[in-house]
Amino acid sequence: MIRAALRVLLAAFYLIAGVLHLVFPHPFIAITPRFVPAPEVVVWATGLAEILGAIGLVQPLSRRLRQAAGWGLAAYALCVWPANVNHMLIDLARPSGGLGLAYHVPRLLAQPLLIALALWVGECWPPRRRSGA
Repeated sequence: MIRAALRVLLAAFYLIAGVLHLVFPHPFIAITPRFVPAPEVVVWATGLAEILGAIGLVQPLSRRLRQAAGWGLAAYALCVWPANVNHMLIDLARPSGGLGLAYHVPRLLAQPLLIALALWVGECWPPRRRSGA
């Protein structure tokens, strides 16, 4: 019951984030690290990945598809970590300090929790033991 509720909540989070990536890409492009090629394309692709991951996570027909979505969203959260670090560095370099450490530190610390949550609600972790072996 808790897993199902958190699955819907996480899917809603990623669905909203994905739509924001597509509708308002500039803030995401602005925090993309310089080593990332074609940031506009990457932001578009990540928005699409978030939307597809959210749909895959909540669809009721296939456990394997939920697992694939869980793994995909976990990998996504890991891959965007450099953009979140870059966002913090950009903000802290501003004369105003931007959003400050009170925003960025919890956001960075939440990243491993998002990864674990995606794996848990996607039924990827903990792995099931096979019976009869």
